[in-house]
Amino acid sequence: MTDKKLSQKNWSSWHHQLHKEILAKKILIPKGSNILISVSGGQDSMALLTLINDLKKLHNWSISVWHGDHQWHEKSSLYALELKDYCEDKNISFSFDQANKEDISSEEKAREWRYKKLCERAKTLLSTNQEKHNIYLLTGHTSSDNAETFILNLSRGSNFAGLSNIESKRLIENQIYLIRPILIFSREDTKQFCNEMKIPVWEDPTNSDLKLKRNLVRKKIIPILEVIYPGCSERINNFSQKMSKYNNERNDLSELAYFYCKDIKGIDRNLLNGMCIEARCTILNRFLKEISPKQCSSKNLTKLATSIYEKNKGQINLQEFLKIVWDKNYINFEKS
Repeated sequence: MTDKKLSQKNWSSWHHQLHKEILAKKILIPKGSNILISVSGGQDSMALLTLINDLKKLHNWSISVWHGDHQWHEKSSLYALELKDYCEDKNISFSFDQANKEDISSEEKAREWRYKKLCERAKTLLSTNQEKHNIYLLTGHTSSDNAETFILNLSRGSNFAGLSNIESKRLIENQIYLIRPILIFSREDTKQFCNEMKIPVWEDPTNSDLKLKRNLVRKKIIPILEVIYPGCSERINNFSQKMSKYNNERNDLSELAYFYCKDIKGIDRNLLNGMCIEARCTILNRFLKEISPKQCSSKNLTKLATSIYEKNKGQINLQEFLKIVWDKNYINFEKS
């Protein structure tokens, strides 16, 4: 089937863009995929649902919808039922879970609950369709979400990884992939798409609650920045993508440097000490990960790298029964 065989009323420039993205990145959502779409009812997720449903025949996808009712406002149950009717009218399989709002009192807890329930639903779908080896969970994150996340993480004091753009695809559990296919669009795009295509939207009133940090960034901070520097959201998003590429490059080069410094005796102290403090911390962190899943803080890594640089011999207890030791030539681990 070609683009032209789709009816004119459900084919738009947005369909064309997403279709091209899917064709260009064949591993993003492969042909014949089993897809579970997380739909809140807002403009982003409704745009995603419409686009994927319209494109499914082109890619031989089977799709179903999951909705999470947070119970954060008095009409949430009504919205869930109306969304269910909407999906059933379009012959789309629909399921939903209702949260105990006391258990999801924060943005972080609500996000954890959603992904937990999404994965549970995904496993159910996998168990009932043995022919499908993987399932793809789709969420309606846009480039605007990316810019908001960058500002939030920058304000928290995040590292390079935290400032990288939202990944378009990642494996979250065995056979379960998380996909964000509409990162190529902004929130203005999804708003315009829903308006022009006359797609119903169930807007959660809590999205206007400025007590939630993301809403504050979305409703107040970014609009002010846009007044001062028009187009800043797009530039922030582009910079976040560059940070992601930089972080990937940095990780690959760090791995090469690590193997350059390491042999069967341990880490060559003289080679390590010839590097800047940041590189020494990165290589030592990689060394620590080999023997301990526990993350070492940035402060402790700097202290360790400094001690190894300044003292020709020493040892530091990392955790119970484990310490890092060094002499003039090599750095290694010892069990206490």
